[in-house]
Amino acid sequence: MRVDDFDFDLPPERIALRPARPRDAARMLVVEGRAMRDAGVRDLPALLRAGDCLVFNDTRVIPAQLEGQRGVRRDGAASAPGAKIGATLHKRVDLRRWQAFVRNAKRLRVGETVDFGSGVEAVAEERLADGSFILAFAGDEPVELLLERAGTMPLPPYIAGKRGADDADRADYQTMFAREDGAVAAPTAALHFTPGLLDAIAAAGIATETLTLHVGAGTFLPVKADDTDDHVMHAEWGRIEPETAARLNAVRAAGGRIIAVGTTSLRLLESAARTDGTIAPFAGDTSIFITPGYRFRAVGGLMTNFHLPRSTLFMLVSALMGLDVMHAAYSHAIAEGYRFYSYGDSSLLLPER
Repeated sequence: MRVDDFDFDLPPERIALRPARPRDAARMLVVEGRAMRDAGVRDLPALLRAGDCLVFNDTRVIPAQLEGQRGVRRDGAASAPGAKIGATLHKRVDLRRWQAFVRNAKRLRVGETVDFGSGVEAVAEERLADGSFILAFAGDEPVELLLERAGTMPLPPYIAGKRGADDADRADYQTMFAREDGAVAAPTAALHFTPGLLDAIAAAGIATETLTLHVGAGTFLPVKADDTDDHVMHAEWGRIEPETAARLNAVRAAGGRIIAVGTTSLRLLESAARTDGTIAPFAGDTSIFITPGYRFRAVGGLMTNFHLPRSTLFMLVSALMGLDVMHAAYSHAIAEGYRFYSYGDSSLLLPER
């Protein structure tokens, strides 16, 4: 399909720069089949059915945004110091190496060291075909500890471009389910949940489960191709435990719906789904790219925030609900003053099945 088909105009004032407070006070647009209505996140227990199951991503965002200066080469050869280098880690390679998107990459050569301050240094070990680098961090401390010293929260560019990250973002850009270090972007649909809302969901007979997908910075990369067939997704690592898969399959067998909380949960569930719709245990990379025409196997609904024009995530929701339905829904949301993107309001998408 043409990428232009997924374009729409969004007024800049619709982009949320801070989350709703309290978190579950956000609005929620409910789209069921072709019908839509305005609601709130707190209405969720009444909008689902007893026996349904909400699936959350328990990844934890690490402070993966680094700012530094180019240093000397690892082999001791001369290298002009001083060039400012920005790095956004987006995928772990092993215990000491991460793949990173680099700002001012033309000034960085393989073998050079970047000093990120606070005693944190990394060698530009390899440049990949997509222009990103493999950074190998010096020392013996876990990289996560190094990032806590030198890194900042990697806010999405549409927020970071309007204001810098601050101390509030350390808590705001983290869901209540965050357990497993490794994401460089939050699974933002789950930012709306509070302990009180979870209690109400349980009281309504709705189950909850968690999986892990370490969201990469590739989720913010623009689609540069003119046709969706020519776009290549970045891989992300995920895991669904055998016990979790078994409980989810029991939900489906009993007639309940699996409702993914966020596109990250949905993509991992669909990556693990067998042809009959059952979910297999999963541990590994996924680069699934869902566009209209995709046949959903496991997921019966999606709770998600509002996404960027021409983005892979708007393509995903259009695959679930229909492109014309989502254009109408987004037009309604814009007209009614919904807040967009990571810190914005939510939508509940329930396709006709």
